[in-house]
Amino acid sequence: MEEIKERLNRKDASLVVAYQDGTIKEYYQDRIIDLVSILKENETALKGSSIADKVVGKVAAAVMAVAGVSKLHANTLSKIAIPVLEQAGITYSYGKVVDYIKNKDQTGMCPMENKYQNEMDVNKIYEEMVK
Repeated sequence: MEEIKERLNRKDASLVVAYQDGTIKEYYQDRIIDLVSILKENETALKGSSIADKVVGKVAAAVMAVAGVSKLHANTLSKIAIPVLEQAGITYSYGKVVDYIKNKDQTGMCPMENKYQNEMDVNKIYEEMVK
């Protein structure tokens, strides 16, 4: 976990994944674009993986939960993502917790976080984001 956390910050990546086969890859796109791309290519790719991510909100947490991620470190984690991670049994750590993930302009809540803040079905979130 320490290696991927360090790579996340040193390489200024947005996401670093340690796959179950031992491969470690960095990704650089905003929001959850990389997570979704990985899963569209191979739905089981993240099963058992460890992830270091700059920002994790409820939507990313739900996608990780359904995808079978086992460990997560988020530099910034939203409060509403925590129950999703705990329910899925994902071991997590964070740099800081925030009430919600902000939109790109930093003027309010991220549209995805806002849309799904009260959604309890992680499978529904996953289906709408990945399928």
